[in-house]
Amino acid sequence: MLEAYFDMPYWVVDILPEQVPEGSRGQYFAVEEYYLQPGRMDALHRRFADILLKLNCYCDFRVSKPDGSDFGCNPEPECLTTLLCNEHADLCIHLPDEDALITVNHDDTYMTVYHPSDSLRERLALLALAEGLFFWQPRGAVECGKS
Repeated sequence: MLEAYFDMPYWVVDILPEQVPEGSRGQYFAVEEYYLQPGRMDALHRRFADILLKLNCYCDFRVSKPDGSDFGCNPEPECLTTLLCNEHADLCIHLPDEDALITVNHDDTYMTVYHPSDSLRERLALLALAEGLFFWQPRGAVECGKS
């Protein structure tokens, strides 16, 4: 059921404000490795949890793991925080009223948001900014209305 979202338009909540151009002269891979270190990933997952907890004030969501483990609708804040920050679980957060899906993978420096409405995009952009992160659509992502 959730797999259908993977063919829909998507955006990311990321540590960078835009996609790094191919062939960039910077040191993207070294910086990415730096952020993938345990202490840095812990801090990043905490920011992801804070965004999701604040988002949950505005809309219901159901949290599950890709293996089908289900944590129900609107799990307790401590449960979501434990999954992201202590267990570093891969999660699927389905927002049924928004017809959107957010995925968090334990070894990525971004969250992916599939099929967000205009209002959800605006809210996530504000929440990401408040956590020192950025919300943008990658090049090559399917554009709304053109899928």
